[in-house]
Amino acid sequence: MRGPASLLPTALAAVLLLSACGTERADTRDGGPGAVTPTSGTQMTDPGIDGVRITSVTLSSPSPSPGRGHSVTADRLPGDSGISAAYEVTNRGTEAMTYTILVDFTDAAGRVMGNTRETVRAVGAGRSVRGTVGPGVVAPGSSSVTRAEIADVTRVPADEAPAEAGDCPSSGIRVFADEGDAAMGLRAVGLRLENCGSRDHLVNGYPLLELLDDNREPVDGVRILKGSGGITTGAGPDEAPEPVTLKPGETAIATLVWRNTTASGTPVTVPYVRVRAQAGADPVMVTPGLDLGTTGELGVRPWRRAPR
Repeated sequence: MRGPASLLPTALAAVLLLSACGTERADTRDGGPGAVTPTSGTQMTDPGIDGVRITSVTLSSPSPSPGRGHSVTADRLPGDSGISAAYEVTNRGTEAMTYTILVDFTDAAGRVMGNTRETVRAVGAGRSVRGTVGPGVVAPGSSSVTRAEIADVTRVPADEAPAEAGDCPSSGIRVFADEGDAAMGLRAVGLRLENCGSRDHLVNGYPLLELLDDNREPVDGVRILKGSGGITTGAGPDEAPEPVTLKPGETAIATLVWRNTTASGTPVTVPYVRVRAQAGADPVMVTPGLDLGTTGELGVRPWRRAPR
């Protein structure tokens, strides 16, 4: 995820000039039968970052605006920019990984005109996945998009990746992080536990956390506090944990709270957090991008039923 607190290292990737017209297909795995080589657009050979690279960018000519005597054709929806970037994700590791990539589409001055976050699931060791993304709707009158680049890459073990919305793990519980919030140096990210199964689920206490660095190794020197009162009073008074029974479709939330104040010392960043809803639960790895500054403290509030 990339919320207000996300300060993951920016991945420098291909800066691409758009110079041609055409369309491209997406989601061709492993370069096997059915693999598509873009037939138009600027082709790239940049090595990319963490095995993720842009291979080509295409800019289609805009369709005429609908008006008297004109109709919108099926190959261009209103507001569709006609711009796309083809990417390739190669897993050079030894286990299947799920990647989340952020592609920025910019103008000639480097201003971001649109971006797309794409999750590429379960890329096997030594294998590649290809796909195509667009910038979404580019507002009328905005500067023309001329470039695309990989802005962020995160990757987690495939068997620990948060389930997609609409998918339910065999446990019947889906754990994920929200977009977070920020105000006056105070940061907060919600961990959400959704009962996506068919029976009631009981949760009690605090989520169990492992803080991990860019290599998904433990981060030292951070105190995990039960409650947020030691960090701020702005999140309300600390409350003791209490059992929460979730019926199917209901959600609980536990909030991570911290400040990114920087004084003397070495700032600490935590790009990955391995979460267990409670002891014995399956781990889920989320990417809130915690920038703890030099405070060295992270507050965790207990599970509470989320407002409807």
